[in-house]
Amino acid sequence: MGSGSSNEGGIAGLSALVTGGGSGIGLGTATRLVRDGAHVTICGRTEDKLANAVTVLEDAARASAADGGVAGTAAYVVADVTVEEQVATAVAAASERDRLDILFANAGGASHMGPILGADADGVRATVDLNLIGTFLCIKHAAPLMAAGVGTGVDGGDAPGGSIIGMSSGAGHFPHRYLWAYGAAKAGIDMLCKYAAEELGHSGIRVNTVQPGIVDDELMAPITAGGPLLDDYLAEMPISRLGTVADIASAVRFLAGPESGWITGESLAVDGGHHLRRGANYGLLFGE
Repeated sequence: MGSGSSNEGGIAGLSALVTGGGSGIGLGTATRLVRDGAHVTICGRTEDKLANAVTVLEDAARASAADGGVAGTAAYVVADVTVEEQVATAVAAASERDRLDILFANAGGASHMGPILGADADGVRATVDLNLIGTFLCIKHAAPLMAAGVGTGVDGGDAPGGSIIGMSSGAGHFPHRYLWAYGAAKAGIDMLCKYAAEELGHSGIRVNTVQPGIVDDELMAPITAGGPLLDDYLAEMPISRLGTVADIASAVRFLAGPESGWITGESLAVDGGHHLRRGANYGLLFGE
C-alpha cells in the first residue's frame, strides 16, 4: 500500500475513493471500508444521495468505534466520471491526506439493452463512456497520487503503491443475451485493468477487477423481485441464490488490502459459479 503507511495488517488510516458511492454496491463497499478504518470519499452525480450516504457511513464509523474498532471517516464530492475535470477534482479531494491508497472505480450502468441490429448508437456510446471511459479516467488521475506524498508521480520519486479495483460484470466475461453493449464495455474494463496492472506494477500499484453476478440491490430490484429472468439466473448458478452487496464489498475489501498484496491483473468472479454455465437470457424481458 502507500509507502507512507505502516499499516501491515489492514486498511485503517488508508485513503480511498469510491465512485458511484451513493447507493448499492458502491455504498456497501464504502461502508465496509469505513468500518475497517479507511478515510473514504464517495462521488456521484446526485448531491442529495451522496449527503444521505455520508450519514450512513458516519453511523458505520461510530458503530465500529463503539465496538472497539478503528473508525474511519467519510466525505463526498459531486462528480460525473465521464467528465475528466470532475474526475480530477474527485481524486484530489480523496487525496487530501497526502496520498490515495485505494480506488474502487464502481460507477457504471447501461443505456442500451436489446439486439445489435437496430441498436441506438447514442445509447451504446453512453454505455461505453460511463463504464469504460469513466474507469480509464479514474485510473489516469488516481495512479499518480497513489504515493506517500501528493505529487509523487508513477515514474519518479519513491514507489507509490496502492490498489485499484475496477467494477466489471459477469456480462463482460460470458454472453448475456441482449446485454451486449454493457457486456462489451465491462469486458473493456477487464482488459483495461490488465493493461494498467502490467504498466503500473513497477510503481507498486495493483489493479484488479470484480465480476459480480446478479446482486439484490436497488439497480437490479426489477429483476430480483421475481419472474422468468430471475428464474433463468438461478437455474444457471451452482450456488443458486441472489448475491448480496456484502458479498461484493467483501471481495473488493480483499483486493483493496494488504491481504492480496501479490495479486494484480486478476478478474475475480463473485457470482455463485454463474460463469461456469451460460449467461442470463435478457430476451425474456422482450417476451422471447
